[in-house]
Amino acid sequence: MNAVLENIRTRRSVRKYKPDMIPQEILDQILEAGTYAATGMGMQSPIILAVTNRKMRDRLSAMNAKVMGTDSDPFYGAPVVLVVLADKSRGTYLYDGSLVMGNLMLAAHELGIASCWIHRAKEEFETPEGKDILASLGITGDYEGIGHCILGYADGPEPAAKPRKDSYVYYMK
Repeated sequence: MNAVLENIRTRRSVRKYKPDMIPQEILDQILEAGTYAATGMGMQSPIILAVTNRKMRDRLSAMNAKVMGTDSDPFYGAPVVLVVLADKSRGTYLYDGSLVMGNLMLAAHELGIASCWIHRAKEEFETPEGKDILASLGITGDYEGIGHCILGYADGPEPAAKPRKDSYVYYMK
């Protein structure tokens, strides 16, 4: 089977990570894959915050947990958090950012890195604290958080795939 199709079939969301950091060269390959996601009219509305700094990772975790209403780590111990945001002035921003997330997760899987899409980036980056983080990086404009792609080495086996539902595809020949 084609390697791309095999990766699509075998990638799973992982929710328990070892603390080991991903090598920079692997992280760079994953990030590059994200930058090649299709975007509306090729306008590249998304940006990616690559968070490997433990203090910032923990700060984002606390912000996300607050939105979720919990004290637990919504990033499941993953050492790397890639935050995808997209420029709301583009009509396709939500789709563009979602495609970036998909590319990140598929590239990670291909390279032996576990991943999971974590929500609530929108709510995080609507807060003054979230806006301050963007401003501290010199990011201006109207960006909306699309998601967090957490990355790391799985601590245990990856979950099995759920069976595909029968009514997924409808042909119109």
